[in-house]
Amino acid sequence: MKIQPRTEAEQDRTGQVRSVVRSLTVLRAIAATDNGLTLTEVAERAGLPASTTHRLLTTLESERFVRFDAGSGVWQIGVNAFVVGSAFTRTRNLLALAKPYLRRLMDLTGETANIFVENGGQVVCLDQVESRFTMRAITQVGGRLPMHCSGSGKALLSQMPPERQARIMSDIPLEQITPHTVVDQGKLIAQLTKARTDGVAIDDQEHAEGLRCVASCVFGELGQPIAAISVSGPTSRITDARIVEIAANVQKIAAEITAEFGGTTEPALRSIG
Repeated sequence: MKIQPRTEAEQDRTGQVRSVVRSLTVLRAIAATDNGLTLTEVAERAGLPASTTHRLLTTLESERFVRFDAGSGVWQIGVNAFVVGSAFTRTRNLLALAKPYLRRLMDLTGETANIFVENGGQVVCLDQVESRFTMRAITQVGGRLPMHCSGSGKALLSQMPPERQARIMSDIPLEQITPHTVVDQGKLIAQLTKARTDGVAIDDQEHAEGLRCVASCVFGELGQPIAAISVSGPTSRITDARIVEIAANVQKIAAEITAEFGGTTEPALRSIG
């Protein structure tokens, strides 16, 4: 895949330094492969002349951001690129990162936006931005919900590797909380399969009558589900007619948080247990 660097005009408008942009383009091209690239391949993917690419590579090599394997004739990511990347994983803060996205999700939908994580076979609300409506759905920050009848719980279950999903489901009681709660394991698994395909899970009055929740996962760097973003509100406002629109907004925000966090939704990685 060819990496598209910004044009010179775009760089001038944003105050970018061309040599830095080109160096980062070269790094991204190499990082996108498992086995490294030859000089010609790097130049082609970065959209740069071979002579320019070679100068950038030798400069990056002197700073140990790339390394050259003489045996195979390919350029690979160097140790200092790993050091810089590791600094990001040490300093990122999911809650601080997610907060502005939750605010935007509430603005888009008008309903309470939440972020949940799995803990001990339940989901825990880590943060939320409340709806401006007087009548709204609120699970307090720190509150716990069962996984089998909550949108966030089902979203997280649906994206887990099969072994982990089965392990959690074998430990949680499928308690009937409302007349709408799914307590048949076969039906629940069918719901989870659909949620995995759709990328969104729905709690349709399964935890509280008169309330609906739409949720989608945030993924980590290995494609593992690390949190769920959800919108919750009364059925009078989260109607059948609005579900598709709300689901699209929830998925969009969850995907943006995933990208900002440095995660991936690559299915091949999500199969890792």
